[in-house]
Amino acid sequence: MVQDDLKNFTTPVFPFTAIVGQEEMKLALQLNVIDPKIGGVMIMGDRGTGKSTTIRAIADLLPKIEVVTDDPFNSHPTNLELMSNEVKSIIQKNPADIKTEWIKIPMVDLPLGATEDRVCGTIDIEKALTEGIKAFEPGLLAKANRGILYVDEVNLLDDHLVDILLDSAASGWNTVEREGISIRHPARFVLVGSGNPEEGELRPQLLDRFGMHAEIRTVKDPILRVKVVEERTSFDQSPMIWIENYESQQQELRDRIVEAQQLLPTVEIDYELRIKISEVCSRLDVDGLRGDIVTNRAARAHAAYHNRDKVTIEDISKIITLCLRHRLRKDPLESIDSGDKVNKIFKEVFELED
Repeated sequence: MVQDDLKNFTTPVFPFTAIVGQEEMKLALQLNVIDPKIGGVMIMGDRGTGKSTTIRAIADLLPKIEVVTDDPFNSHPTNLELMSNEVKSIIQKNPADIKTEWIKIPMVDLPLGATEDRVCGTIDIEKALTEGIKAFEPGLLAKANRGILYVDEVNLLDDHLVDILLDSAASGWNTVEREGISIRHPARFVLVGSGNPEEGELRPQLLDRFGMHAEIRTVKDPILRVKVVEERTSFDQSPMIWIENYESQQQELRDRIVEAQQLLPTVEIDYELRIKISEVCSRLDVDGLRGDIVTNRAARAHAAYHNRDKVTIEDISKIITLCLRHRLRKDPLESIDSGDKVNKIFKEVFELED
């Protein structure tokens, strides 16, 4: 009985709908959940501004997912892209052997001192040679499949590890090779990085790989600060009452996100708007086409979030700064544009008045 209680015990998480302010960060996270192919979020801001709290809150808010029981990769029972090779072969031989269960969306924290083996997983060469089987020990990328991978202080992480994370997030797969043995497994997750700009920025090449960049600042208004402090204190004293009070709002947002995910494939964006998005990117001298692609994706996700099947200029105006501001920095010593430059060019191209 005690064991069951321990198994069912979870640490209370501050409700997402109760978070005051930080709209930019909340919007970026919601859009990435609606369409993980946007490419993740980089959240830069002062210490103690609720970055970790908000990221844990969005993971807790999301609906449960169906996975194959006892599968280390959270394999989807029907979608081949989200399924490990072992599950695929079982389905081909005898689909009746597949048992499933519903779990909370995985939220994986990547510690700063993590090694490449811990992140990607390891192959037991000795076992492979003596027993003739691929003995693979899954890493954090396997755990994060179909969930959220959170890297706090991502700007302090080794560049080659950031590269591995971004490659997996972009391709949806992780490949581990040791001594001629190769293992490949699905690793489709929303990559969320956070950091404090005082401790240094990511190199422009790595920063460009993040889909969106949200900036957060410490709240200056004393009344709002007091409200935040009071709410946090009240939650710490009686978390379960708080969670119950916000349950209807949480469920409403949960339903809205699920509906947006279902609507997303049907959302269209007019050719004229796509031309103008690319003109903004061109005039801002954004390298490559990643900025164009992400802006199109985010605009469609924003339209789906507002239950529309056609992108409007309003949708683009809400997300274009988040998608482009971190792509303007060519010199690692430059600071990231606050968004004014993007906004100015956006208004000129779309012929909007200030």
